Amino acid sequence: MSGPDKPKVIGEEWSDERVKSFLAIEPYDSAKNPDFNALLKAYQAMRAEDFERFIGFFVEAGRDLNAVSESGETILDIISEHRRSVEYAKALEQAGAKRTAAAGN
Repeated sequence: MSGPDKPKVIGEEWSDERVKSFLAIEPYDSAKNPDFNALLKAYQAMRAEDFERFIGFFVEAGRDLNAVSESGETILDIISEHRRSVEYAKALEQAGAKRTAAAGN
């Protein structure tokens, strides 16, 4: 949401409506899994506490926490590789997300 006309704001509070808006994000490529895409975009854009709220809305909407990327990885597989993403991974695990066998459950 930042750009040349809009300075980047760090640490702003996100409303429930803004967090929920990520449920409507669709991949540009129809071959990509929409659930995985929404999780990835939310992870990339949100602070951990907002991402945790998003996960609640995501599960409530009946979406798949264990959706896989084109390379067969779940969002938890990817996030688990990032050392500063412990809170994100914890939120996913508490909601029931799993790592793939290839990623070393």
